[in-house]
This record gives sequence, C-alpha cells and structure tokens, in this order.
Amino acid sequence: MVQHMYRLVAVLAAASATIAAPAQQLIYPRHATAAVLDRPVISIAIGTAWYPEQWPEARWATDLAMMRSAGFNTVRLAEFAWSTMEPREGQFDFAWLDRAIAAAHGAGMQVVLGTPTAAPPAWMSQRYPDILRIDENGVRAEHGGRRHFSFASARYRRFAVRIAAVMAKRYGKDPRVIGWQIDNEVGPPSFDDEAVARWHAFLTARYGTIDRLNKRWTTQYWSQHYDRFDQVPLHATGQQNPGLLLDFKHFTTATWTDYVAEQARAIRGVAQPRQWVTTNTMFWNAGFDHYAMHRELDMASWDNYIPDGRPDWVANGANHDLVRGYKQRNFWLMETQPGRVDWVPVNRSLDRGQVREMAWQAIGHGADAVLWWQWRSALNGQEQYHGALLGADGTANPVLAEAAQVAREAQAAGAALAGTEPAAKVAMLFSYDSRWAIDLQRHHRDFDPVRQFVAWYRPLRIASQGVAVLPVMADLARYPLVVAPSLHVVTQGQADRLAAYVRGGGHLVLGPRSGMKDDANALWPQRQPGPLADLLGAHVEQYYALDTPVTVGGGTADIWAETLAPGASDVEVLARYGTANGWIDGKPAIVTRRVGKGQITYVGAWLDAAGMTALAQRLLDQAKVGPVLAGLPDTVEVMARDGGGRRVLVVVNHGAAAVALPLPTGARAVAGDLAGRSLPAHGVAVVTIEPILPRQGEVAG
Repeated sequence: MVQHMYRLVAVLAAASATIAAPAQQLIYPRHATAAVLDRPVISIAIGTAWYPEQWPEARWATDLAMMRSAGFNTVRLAEFAWSTMEPREGQFDFAWLDRAIAAAHGAGMQVVLGTPTAAPPAWMSQRYPDILRIDENGVRAEHGGRRHFSFASARYRRFAVRIAAVMAKRYGKDPRVIGWQIDNEVGPPSFDDEAVARWHAFLTARYGTIDRLNKRWTTQYWSQHYDRFDQVPLHATGQQNPGLLLDFKHFTTATWTDYVAEQARAIRGVAQPRQWVTTNTMFWNAGFDHYAMHRELDMASWDNYIPDGRPDWVANGANHDLVRGYKQRNFWLMETQPGRVDWVPVNRSLDRGQVREMAWQAIGHGADAVLWWQWRSALNGQEQYHGALLGADGTANPVLAEAAQVAREAQAAGAALAGTEPAAKVAMLFSYDSRWAIDLQRHHRDFDPVRQFVAWYRPLRIASQGVAVLPVMADLARYPLVVAPSLHVVTQGQADRLAAYVRGGGHLVLGPRSGMKDDANALWPQRQPGPLADLLGAHVEQYYALDTPVTVGGGTADIWAETLAPGASDVEVLARYGTANGWIDGKPAIVTRRVGKGQITYVGAWLDAAGMTALAQRLLDQAKVGPVLAGLPDTVEVMARDGGGRRVLVVVNHGAAAVALPLPTGARAVAGDLAGRSLPAHGVAVVTIEPILPRQGEVAG
C-alpha cells in the first residue's frame, strides 16, 4: 500500500460564525500539520475558474449564489488579472480581489489563487520590450495574447517574482486561500539573447568542459567541433546534431522549472505550509520534463480537454495516470471543458452525459478536484466561443445541470473517497527523453511515441483495471509487472536500477526501440537494448521500418520490426516473424529470459491490436494480476481507490447498453446510477467495499 501523502488541515476562517457551510479541505502540505476536524471535510473539490475582474461587481453575488446552488465548493481566481492587480508599475490594487475572496468565502467557496504571470500588462510590454519572447525565426512577440514573454528574461522574472511575493504577503496566511497555481500552461521557449546566454551556461554546467560536449555529441561528424560553449547555436528544430536537439529539451526543462520554482519560493517564503503550490500542465505536453518540473511542487494539476468532442476513455485515462505519476500522489484537474473548446477546425461538443463521465473518470484515476473552465463566457477576447457553464447573458448553459449533478454526487461520495488513492499492480514507464528522441528521428512517420504508449496501455488497462504510469527511476518493487513500451533513451544508472528490479522478482517488458541511446542522444556502442542487453541475454540484430504489415506469431505487426538474436542458452523465443522480405523471415520477434527471481521480455515489433491484447493477457496471467470486476465489456471503466482499509470503486459505463456489475457481497453504492447490480448506459456508480479484497485472479497480500 502506498503511504498516503495527505493530511487533513482545517481552514480557520475569521468570519466562520457567519458562514452557513464553512469549508475545510484535503490538501497536500509541505510539512506535517495537525488536523483540526471541527468542520466538514471537502475531500473532492468541485468548482470553476471565476474571473470577477471581467464583470461588474454588482453581479458577483448572483454568480456565487448560482455556484453554491450548483453544489460547488471551490473557485480559482486571478490567474490572468495582472493588469488589474498592478495597473501601473509598482502600484498595486488588491481591494477588488479582497472583496472577491470575501464574497467567495461567504458563499461557501474555498479559493485557489493563480499568479498572473501568463499575461503581463501592456505597460510592461511597451516599456520593456526586452521581456518579449522571440521565436526560432527571430520574430519578437507582441502584446495582446498570452505567454508572450521570454522565460529567460531576468527582468521579466523579477517582475513575476515580485507579483507572486506581493500576493503571498497579502494572502499567504489567509485561511480562505487553500493553494496557489503558478502561471498558466507554461511551455513556449524563447530564442532571445538572454536565452542564448542561459543555454551556454546550461551546457557549461551539464558538461563541464567543451571536450566532454564534443565527445558526447560526436561533433567530428560534419565538422561540428566546438572550441567554446558560446559557439554552440540554440535551436529546437532543423538539421542539427541530435545531441544538441535533445539537450535543447533538457535546457527548456531546466529553464521553465527554475522559472516556476522562483515564484514558488517567493510564495513559500511567507505563506503558511498548509497552502499548497502547483502549476497546471496540458494534455501530453512535450515542452519540458514534467517529472522534473514537479519535484519541488506540492502536487500535480492539469487541464483535460477533448478537442474533437469524441473522448477515447482509455487514452484519456492514460493521461490522468501520467499526471498522477508526476508526484505519485493524487492530483487536481484544474481545468476541464464544459461541453466544447474553440481552437480546432470543428469544435464539437461532448455528448450529453459525457461531461459527467469525464469528471468521474478523473476522480477514479486520482483527481481530488474537478474545476470547469470557465464559469461564464467573456463578452470579448480570444476565447469568447469556448464552452462555459454560463452564457454571456449570465444564464445557465445546459451543461451546468450536469456539473451540478457531479457536485451532488461528489459530496455524497466524499467521505468514502477521503484518504484513498488509485490502486494498481501494473506499472508503465514513461520517459520524456525517450519520447523526445523518437519524435526527433521517428525513422517511420507513424512511429508516434504517445500513440505507441497508448497502444500498450489500452489492453493492460482494460484487462487489469489499474495501471500506474511512472518515471524510470521510480520505486517499482510493489509492481509484479512493469512495461516500458519504448525505453529508447536509457542511462547506465537507469539500466542498473531496472536490472535490480528484475533480479529481485519483477517482470520487465521492453518494447521496440528500447535501449538504443544514452541521455546525450548518442547510440549505445552495443546493440539494443544497450546496457540491458546482458540482462536480456539477447540483442537486436537489426531494425526495419515497415510500409506493409508482416506476420508475427499468430498476428501481424506494422510500422516497426526488429529481429532479435539470442546469445544466452536460457533465452526463450516467444514469437517469430513469418515470410516477408527475407531479412526478417523466421527471425525471433519476442524473447524472454528468467534472471534471478524475475524475468525480462523484449518485444521487437509494433503489434496489431489483437496481438497486443493477447500479449497483455499473457503477461498479466504470468504476474497473477486479474481485474477488479471480471467479465465486463471494454466499454466499462472500473477504477479502484484504496485507503483506510477500504476500497472505493468508481465505475463508468461509457457504452450504449446497460451492464450487470459482478459486485462482491457487502458492496454498497454511495453515489450514482446503480440499480441493484445494473448500471445503465453512460451511467456512473461509486461503490464502497470493506475490507479490501484481492482482485480476481490475484493472491491475497
């Protein structure tokens, strides 16, 4: 059982005597804090992004009354309000925000504050144009959008830290404020002079000497040899050395991580430890290494949108699990769409009921908050067509009723869910280095590392009903099965750690292109899987990009095929290629080997869906991992959250037909649509089971 990282702490409100339903929250403190349980606990935060600065103050009471009527308990404020907070340089106005926080608290809301640094005010852009971001083509951004600042600008960082510190001084001890969101969806890099200087400093710190950089990047190729670090150009794309391009990603990670950490330190310098600090990230965002970004943050949060309005529940669940893996603890869904977005060619709305399905899916995967973006459509601005809970006229859009239903159900299930977290016996490893390196040199246009990750995740998640997505260096001891779909970049230290996991009794499964490169994007001198080849007792003889499917085992593979050459006598061949192009005919495609108390398997082909399903079931059977509830169709998502000696099942029927749930004796529904044991089409059930029972097919303990 994962040790719970949460502590309950009270929100001590000065005006508590006047509040009918005062708020207290489940938070993620930086230090242990004694729980004060004199008020009801909010274990699931439900709410919205509210922008009071965009509306007449006379309207605020109406908005907040509607939120309270909908069952909301949380609002996020101020993330884009810098020009309102600091209308002139060094002159701050927080009186309006004081009143907004007081009004929100008076309506029973807990408050999350955003630092407004994603959108600097016009006076700053005009007076200090050096803060503006410059793209790779040398074009300087202009005022009027957002994220138009340079992440490398020392001046901009001083302004950002100052506004964060001033806000923290005012609200860091405010009992109505539970936490902070740093900036908003950081990511775009800059190529200005300060960024170039930071790049050279980064390379100096990373490699120490220019000779070491030359060696790691193999700069003898194409006469790329450098005499000094300041000769190295800053690029993200183009015909550049693969080591340079991967290190650009390392550089953007370091720069953005430092940018966020500066604001976090400014807040923590004065704020009470009970106030958590996070930043909201985006769907499969590749701009930086999210594991690194979150090391110094208190929890993860992200923004879940389905641009085409047609959610793939398995792929969406994979991203929830990825986000939970950033801190290996529960997270917040800081933004999600109330129906539709406004930034794709066809902005289709989610179907009726899917806003609710997505909310409960998030909670099942470990979200302790669901906040919709946004409360009311702005009268103007770039996102005026984006979905909202209210229309521009201030009346409810149809989707508000669905959000209100989620709020009522979350309140009913809150006591059961408090202190629980997702359960999983299977882990998948996600490596940003590997994703970046493959994307930089796909070798096959369709070798999309995210698509491949989901192709592995899908059958494992459906069959086991629980998958943890983790960084390579995570503690894997509790997982009998660990799958790395394409661990393309692997260091010697990572290889040693994975080998210890195998020898200790785990089963490590590697997918195609694994163990090809080191963290400078250089090929390992030994054949794949590089530093894991000796453990495997086999190596990749050759790899082939495929333009037509080939047979492998009892199915087919496309996109990619690797032939494997066993070297140790105890290597078992699990599947071979059929007749294709002569190069791969009859060659091993999948091999496995028992080492110590465990096992390592290498899968050299991009298998079709049927082959992946069969392989996943074989791996799960070997690991003695079974589903929580067996015999359900693939349209039913079962999510188990464990804690306090109990299990809570969140079940979402994404299908168009009712299903019977094989619940154990004593299971009790605490929220949702369960009628007896039948869950209707697009229905949700939240069920408690005490005590925790082993999954079907698993051994107890």
